[in-house]
Amino acid sequence: MKVTFRLTTPEDGPTLGSWLNNPEILKWFPMASEREIEDSVRTWQGYAKMEAGVTAVYDGESVGMANIYIQPYQKFVHQCLFAIIVKNSCRGQGVGTQLLGEVIRYAKEKFKIELLHLEVYDGNPAIGLYTKLGFVEYGRHPKFIKQEDGTYIDKIMMQKKL
Repeated sequence: MKVTFRLTTPEDGPTLGSWLNNPEILKWFPMASEREIEDSVRTWQGYAKMEAGVTAVYDGESVGMANIYIQPYQKFVHQCLFAIIVKNSCRGQGVGTQLLGEVIRYAKEKFKIELLHLEVYDGNPAIGLYTKLGFVEYGRHPKFIKQEDGTYIDKIMMQKKL
């Protein structure tokens, strides 16, 4: 699936919210309630206003989004965290690879980012994508998320020098 890209806009919020409300997607994000999802969407919309988000489009429809969490402090502007989400029905079709490639290019060219990092939860199939694109694990936070059933999931921190 070949996608095009555009800047994410605050109007993308409902689409993002609908994706996060899908249990198959939400299990890889830390939110657990409708209020937490709404807070997350508002955060993404705020960064969209700073032109720090990229949306993947296929056949006129949004199929993925990524957000670059730009740092407001001078000593940190060389690095940033990012988040990425792909519509469930479009996973495994190359959208994530293309979107992440665009985010890497955009972060480097627009914001002069030198180090891009992410947080991902153990067991997330996207770890293979991140590794394929050159991200390396630099730390692990054991038992970071506690599930409703009492089990825990580790948070893995990965980074890539641009």
